[in-house]
Amino acid sequence: METTAGLEQLKELLNMGTEKGYGIGALLGMTAETLEPGRVVFALTPRPDFSNPLGTVHGGIMSTLLDSAMGCAVHTSLPEGASYTTLELKVNFVRAVPLEGGRLVCEGTTVHVGRKVATAEGRVTNADGKLVAHGTTTCMVFPPPTRE
Repeated sequence: METTAGLEQLKELLNMGTEKGYGIGALLGMTAETLEPGRVVFALTPRPDFSNPLGTVHGGIMSTLLDSAMGCAVHTSLPEGASYTTLELKVNFVRAVPLEGGRLVCEGTTVHVGRKVATAEGRVTNADGKLVAHGTTTCMVFPPPTRE
């Protein structure tokens, strides 16, 4: 299997977060299903505390799932020592998600990874495999620090 410095760093960070119980993944109960260069799949099972006033899964949960998967897809593509931050996040919600609707799966894939800017797209599907949300991101890439 192909690997990158960014992928190896992401694996270490996710493992550390799981072991120590910190980070957004631990908070929401996200699991990393697939980690490969340019592609990340995260999943979570909605809980009652994820609800909005209408009793369905709050859009912020799906936005966070998308931001995490798309950003981490970018992370897996970066060279040793490089980092990134989200500049823009666009999310489209296409159907309501009931709290008891089962597991949500989000796939994030890179579209473009350049020296300064990276873009990615993502899709969230429900337990029936139906699309519930999709989005895009633009990330600023920071090169590895130089020793000057």
